[in-house]
Amino acid sequence: MFFTLSKILWLIADPGNLFIIVLTIGVLLLWVGKARAGRGLVSLALLGALLVAVFPIGKVMTGVLESRFQRPEPMPENISGIIVLGGVLNQFIAKKRGATAPNIAAGRFSEFIRLAGLYPDAKLVFTGGSGSLRNPEIKEAEFAAPLLKSWGLDIERVTFEADSRNTPENAIFSKALVKPKPDDKWILITSAFHMPRAMGVFRSAGWNVLAAPVEFVTTGDERLWSPQFQFRSGINAFSRAVHEWLGLSFYWLTGRTDTLIPAQADQKLGG
Repeated sequence: MFFTLSKILWLIADPGNLFIIVLTIGVLLLWVGKARAGRGLVSLALLGALLVAVFPIGKVMTGVLESRFQRPEPMPENISGIIVLGGVLNQFIAKKRGATAPNIAAGRFSEFIRLAGLYPDAKLVFTGGSGSLRNPEIKEAEFAAPLLKSWGLDIERVTFEADSRNTPENAIFSKALVKPKPDDKWILITSAFHMPRAMGVFRSAGWNVLAAPVEFVTTGDERLWSPQFQFRSGINAFSRAVHEWLGLSFYWLTGRTDTLIPAQADQKLGG
């Protein structure tokens, strides 16, 4: 229920979709003679589009999240395991085309393989099923193994978790598979902007995790009053940021994390 509800709500709340919805209603109102209300909604849609096109709102919001966790320096001498979150592949394209289809999150695999070499005795976990309401049977984990093998990783070391549909299920289902001990140290790999939400969820699920953020999309130096004019990149960045901030809020309100915006300072690694 939680998974389905979150998907439906995001379909409406996605800024790009919301822009089209407001604009459409405004135009329809104009056509049926409700000029004042129609002009108001069309103007609201235009104002929103101008704001995200001119000001880097999405990048600033994302930069805040990406600055919450840093890569550990120096790296720990001993690690019990390494877990990487799905979102690396588009399994639907891969199944249709009969070939692997890495997306922009392929940096997660690069770090996974690098750390696997650095810690040859560590357990390895890939967690990712299907986040689709239409095609829940097409699992990302099933397509991850061939790609990891082609990149030189011994996949016999890897436990593949294929039933999770979101981050809480990543944590819960993977924990049931590998049964980490309270004093074990695990490294968690995901995109930097998603790391606060992932760390909060894994901590709440009882994992002892250390963050290894990858795929940064901001420098961290972005300022709101730095005009630009890029609607396409602006709406994409804003949509990504809103999705993550709403996810953080929703997870906190529903008890899936115990902190609204988890941070490095909250880290408590045992052992």
